[in-house]
Amino acid sequence: MSEASSPQTPSHLEVKDAQVIFRTVWEDLQEEYGLSNLRFPKELILLGGAPGAGKGTQTEHIRQLRDLTCPAIVVSSLLNSPMAKKIKAHGGLVGDSEVVGLVLRELLKPEYRDGAILDGFPRTTEQVECVKLLIGKMNELWRQHHETPLALQFRKPTIHVVILYVDEKTSIERQLKRGAELLRHNREVETTGIGTLADVRDTDLKEDSARRRYKVFKEQTWDALTSLKEHFFYHFINAQGRVEEVETNIERELQYQSSLELDPTTFDLMRRVPLAQEIVVHARQELVNRLDSYAVDQREKFQQVIGFAEEKLLPIIQRHAITGMAFINTENELLDDPTAMAMLIDLFSERGFRAVIDLHRIEIPEKFDVQTGEIQCRIKKVYRIQIRFQGSEIRRG
Repeated sequence: MSEASSPQTPSHLEVKDAQVIFRTVWEDLQEEYGLSNLRFPKELILLGGAPGAGKGTQTEHIRQLRDLTCPAIVVSSLLNSPMAKKIKAHGGLVGDSEVVGLVLRELLKPEYRDGAILDGFPRTTEQVECVKLLIGKMNELWRQHHETPLALQFRKPTIHVVILYVDEKTSIERQLKRGAELLRHNREVETTGIGTLADVRDTDLKEDSARRRYKVFKEQTWDALTSLKEHFFYHFINAQGRVEEVETNIERELQYQSSLELDPTTFDLMRRVPLAQEIVVHARQELVNRLDSYAVDQREKFQQVIGFAEEKLLPIIQRHAITGMAFINTENELLDDPTAMAMLIDLFSERGFRAVIDLHRIEIPEKFDVQTGEIQCRIKKVYRIQIRFQGSEIRRG
């Protein structure tokens, strides 16, 4: 699926309007809460999309993917004034100043400190500009508190823009389908008296209203959302398919990336430790090289290790073929040589086993000095070997 045309550059008037809106809201917040209490979420996921794209359906999946504990902030639910309800019922948009003020106050709640999903924000060019200004303020607060006791309260923000997209035909079909489902639900509630009546909008019932709502999205919201790709992590999700297909697309886009999400100082401290996939990517080739070198350069010792495995370990492993686990203790001095121990682990790895060897030292009393009461001990070395493999499956008839 190709994206629509590139977003339009916001006009000077739109930018100026957004600056006035944001400055007014920010000053109100600063006066109400105090600057040191303007603590916004570490992670913000701006979830947008065409009507009927499945934002409500996919919100829980996104929340679980990002380990967020709080429900999404559904911006339309924040706007419950009679005027706002009337505008929404006809597929229109609520004023930017009201939206921005409500959203920022909601984000300051402590339960969203680690992260929040904003469902349906931003939707206009002015709201987009307010988002940019907000992130600028959050970064400013992060820099001010970076090396202070409040550093964990003002972390560097991570912003993901997630766009679920469907075409006009699919959008209208899904809106009308949802309307039919809501009507059935309301009839059941009225008949049985069980449950709560759901709000049904014109866009859920009338094709013209649904089409107009999609047109508003394409003409106003789409350009506003796509303009964010120049500033934040941007994820364009094909939402045309089945729910499971869309979930897979989202998982692929939102997989964890430490370099994008950790504080730069934290990432710099950790980067010397390689990623697990970097270690295992060439593990098979390196195993082959080691085994070949054992056979060529240390043939005698390698043969001893193979003989030890055949004679002492395999009989025990075979007795545990059903469980797929064998735990073996041995005092064989062959394993005192670290090279021999490495050979044994590599030998089992090549044969499809997972082997772990742990050295356990035990003090064994040997002499007792009657005069001093001192006990002399010798150290007994016991090698505890764990062998794991795919066990046998027993059919029961």
